[in-house]
Amino acid sequence: MGMLVGGRWSDDWYDTRSSGGEFIRAESQFRDRITSDGSSGYRAEAGRYHLYVSLACPWAHRTMIFRRLKGLEQALSVSIVDPFMGSDGWTFSAREACIPDSVNGATYLREIYLLARPDYSGRATVPVLWDTKTRIIVNNESSEIIRMLNREFDEFATRTLPDMYPEDLRAEIDRWNELVYRTVNNGVYRAGFATVQEKYENAVQALFSTMDLLDRHLAENRYLCGSRLTEADWRLFTTLVRFDPVYHGHFKCNLRRLIDYPNLWAYVRDLYQMPGVADTVNFTHIKEHYYRSHVTINPTRIVPLGPAVDFLEPHERARLR
Repeated sequence: MGMLVGGRWSDDWYDTRSSGGEFIRAESQFRDRITSDGSSGYRAEAGRYHLYVSLACPWAHRTMIFRRLKGLEQALSVSIVDPFMGSDGWTFSAREACIPDSVNGATYLREIYLLARPDYSGRATVPVLWDTKTRIIVNNESSEIIRMLNREFDEFATRTLPDMYPEDLRAEIDRWNELVYRTVNNGVYRAGFATVQEKYENAVQALFSTMDLLDRHLAENRYLCGSRLTEADWRLFTTLVRFDPVYHGHFKCNLRRLIDYPNLWAYVRDLYQMPGVADTVNFTHIKEHYYRSHVTINPTRIVPLGPAVDFLEPHERARLR
């Protein structure tokens, strides 16, 4: 795992002692924006920016989905780290489905953070949006990166995609995002990384309360915002697609499985089967990362064979409008 402290690497796991056993996620520190007109100081240009991701990470997965759906593969290059995150943090390798760092030639992701800020303190996380022109990290907050990919690179997009954050739905999208982030996206980590029973139980109860609500809502709506696909759906999807393979067992989020929710399960299959999306999902990387990297949770590092989940099973979500 590890983190940088004043520019020096330290192999430290998450500190839950100071928070009474609760996992608290640190805020992302690089928060600049790329705009189509360059008014932010960073102009959207084909070939200028580089994306560092992990196929295992749900936060980074969001950016890969938007890159694929918009057809930005030629405009925005990418490096994919090794799924195993050990004492050196995220590393680059030539293993299957990994892509070494062709921009900076780094061995460890932390080197990218140090190039941007030599005295950086914090986790070296993915995704990272890197500017090859100024040699700086523009942004490492996934929710903001997908907004940039949604609109600012339209000049270079090869596929047409409806606006995922339309003006008339922004208030509704923001409400869904806040609930889903707090109880689901981050909720599974608050359960899995908790070191006190009460904190774990609080996180799990909040998680499944939201899962129950979502299943009821999706009984009458194809997407979170009715008939319109938005960023809120993709932010939820990257957690749900990992739920049964990882979070249910590894993070002890086991009151119910995703496949026990008829509407949520059909909803995830609907999103997974959209053109190009399945190509962004790599269950080998996902399972290996969680089960092998989190030695405090799974000290044997054995990766389970199951569960066998068929995301290509037919669904009938299209009839909901």
